[in-house]
Amino acid sequence: MRHRYECPLRWADVDMLGHVNNVRYVDYLQEARSALLRACLNAAGVERPEGGYVVVRHQVTFLAPLLFRSTAVSIESWVTEIRAGSFTLDHEIFHDTEDGGRVVYVRARTVLAPFMIETGAPRRISDAERTALAPYAELGERCRPVQVDVPRDDPAAHFPVHVRFSDLDIYRHVNNVMYFEYFQESRIAVFGRLREALREFPRINVVVAQTDMEYVAPITLRATPYDSWSVVTRMGNKSMVIDAEIVDGEQVLARSRNVLVFFDAATQTSVTPPPGYREAIIAALGGSLAESA
Repeated sequence: MRHRYECPLRWADVDMLGHVNNVRYVDYLQEARSALLRACLNAAGVERPEGGYVVVRHQVTFLAPLLFRSTAVSIESWVTEIRAGSFTLDHEIFHDTEDGGRVVYVRARTVLAPFMIETGAPRRISDAERTALAPYAELGERCRPVQVDVPRDDPAAHFPVHVRFSDLDIYRHVNNVMYFEYFQESRIAVFGRLREALREFPRINVVVAQTDMEYVAPITLRATPYDSWSVVTRMGNKSMVIDAEIVDGEQVLARSRNVLVFFDAATQTSVTPPPGYREAIIAALGGSLAESA
């Protein structure tokens, strides 16, 4: 069985391309996830779980742009794995079509871990929680950890992450959605570095096709910024990969791998950049990237 949630859109969700911004999809997933957990626990007669849940990992695949509309977007969520200290949810964000099909905008996988709110220590999933999740269980693939290798020796790859009070969740940690926004700001800084190298070429947009996120340790509110490091690690004919980390000194707080696709806003399709464009990016970044077709 799958849980279905109808998520209303907001005008502020839309980016400069007229699409729902990639960060906002993760916000939608959070709303759907909360609705699923409430439905599970209520149906099982669990008034209050023994603690809270934190997101450990996200894998988000962006399949089609979602334009603003007054009707809600649908989200199906289901449980694909239940382990002793974590469980995994799969999601699909879509609209039904008149012919009985659906347009799918996002497919995502989220790993959550239960923890004790008072101490912050991890805990095991209780029998009551396992029973509550079971009706929504479907066998699925395991969500693999995100592994990146991000050097921290190039000042141009650095971006200071300033935490706002409104970024916090009820646990007084930075909410999982905000990490996507922090890494988005870091990516924009990378493209700012490339602006001079690409000044001879027509402007080409990029859209996010895939984001894998690993939450390693909580980020909390403080006056001084955290450090984000972002590097382009691969260039393809129509895409590029940016790996990134948020750190506090030597402590890694989050890791991210993002696949970006070159995009034509007029035709709403992926494009191959003009000759010399990829080479200009590679040269600007030191010429040491892996390349793929």
